[in-house]
Amino acid sequence: MSDKVDTESFKEFAKLRELRVTHRDLDYLIDKLSHDPMVDQLRIRRLKKRRLILKDMITRMESALIPDMDA
Repeated sequence: MSDKVDTESFKEFAKLRELRVTHRDLDYLIDKLSHDPMVDQLRIRRLKKRRLILKDMITRMESALIPDMDA
């Protein structure tokens, strides 16, 4: 039995948590800016694109963390 701790897994979970927080913050910002008629729509589109990229990264990381199961 090995006494080593898998620090890479902890780093991956920390990165995943960080991405989720950033995604949530962007979601809040986009919602807040969407209600302001003076905000540049291009800025909102760029934020939405960044949020989508983060969501894709989160999905890929979650998929990589799930072990493959043989059927």
